[in-house]
Amino acid sequence: MTDLWPAPSIADPVRATLALPGSKSMTNRAYILAALASGPSTLVGALHSRDTDLMEAALAVLGVQFTHNADTVEVQPAPLRGGNIDCGLAGTVMRFVPPVAAFAQGTTRFDGDPHARTRPMGTILDALRQLGADVEGERLPFTVHGTGTVVGGDVRIDASGSSQFVSGLLLAAASFQQGVTITHTGDSLPSMPHIDMTVEMLREAGVETHYEDGTWRVAPQEIRGRRWDIEPDLSNATPFLAAAAVTGGEVRIEHWPVQTTQPGDAIRNILEQMGCEVELLEAENGNTLRVQGPTPGTLRGVTLNMGDIGELTPTVAALATQAATPSELTGIAHLRGHETDRLAALTTEINRLGGSCEELEDGLRIHPQSLRGGVWHSYDDHRMATAGAIIGLRTPNVQVENIATTAKTLPDFPTMWHTALGHEEA
Repeated sequence: MTDLWPAPSIADPVRATLALPGSKSMTNRAYILAALASGPSTLVGALHSRDTDLMEAALAVLGVQFTHNADTVEVQPAPLRGGNIDCGLAGTVMRFVPPVAAFAQGTTRFDGDPHARTRPMGTILDALRQLGADVEGERLPFTVHGTGTVVGGDVRIDASGSSQFVSGLLLAAASFQQGVTITHTGDSLPSMPHIDMTVEMLREAGVETHYEDGTWRVAPQEIRGRRWDIEPDLSNATPFLAAAAVTGGEVRIEHWPVQTTQPGDAIRNILEQMGCEVELLEAENGNTLRVQGPTPGTLRGVTLNMGDIGELTPTVAALATQAATPSELTGIAHLRGHETDRLAALTTEINRLGGSCEELEDGLRIHPQSLRGGVWHSYDDHRMATAGAIIGLRTPNVQVENIATTAKTLPDFPTMWHTALGHEEA
């Protein structure tokens, strides 16, 4: 078995002030736009993690040049070529890079981690075929045969499985000869805030996007190189805020944006519903989010449709196990296609520790129960691993399997966690 990490338990309230690294979602979108831009770009505060390193490496294979300085990354676009790309388990790499590879001169082969080969890919690969690209395969491994240009035009897709299918096409749409018109044909579209983030970043790069009734239109136009100031990753902040919630402590996260398209910002409202005191403190050197947890044992359960904020589900599910009343989280059937089937994984692991979690057609129902120690399996999923750490705060002897998977989006999470708790790392 992979190494087991003893999740630290704490009897006292957590009190910590933290600065989080940059947003993975914003960093990888900025990298794609910089690769397709008409001139150089600079990223300030870019995240350095497994997912962003995989994105940088993928684009470098295609010919894009990267120069790292103290706190910036300079990106110089170049004529694109083919090569071999490792997607790891990064959804943004396997879904955002294929449209870029379609503009390369040459053949690009994509592969990734074993579980990545089970993740849904057909939607974006079929869409690229509809737009004139030459693509072999339906999921990893697959091949894109680039000829330098792609016609583009109209494409109809069912993106119910992931908003990344829409974002991947939108990020590259302006580079197609005829632009791209994308019509979503499914009944639901999860994680709309991530599409909003894509559209906003396109606007900042000078690309106009028109949306109406499930259809996005992007004409062929210049993508401008620019300076990208990357916000802290708010989703990565949520386990630390959860620590305040379950221990009756106070955690402050520095540089929290007043306005953002990051779905992680929704944690503020969720924690308030669960009984926390939440306050955004304004200061000249940046805003700080302060969360004060309620008296231990009084955390309230919640009923939430999390369709737009599915990535927060492992954190909220972990919080729900510590609440005094039941919780129901719905609108998240698409989580079955994430790094792992998160609904099955959360149900299995919560129940393994003596909890009561029922998997629904599109979500989870959690009844608070006294939990016991044991192994919490991560399934190579970074957010499953941090959920285990949250539960371990009030459940002694929880051992998280493969805590190292948190490096996907938050390097050195174990050290940050121990520091936040005022512990020395074992």
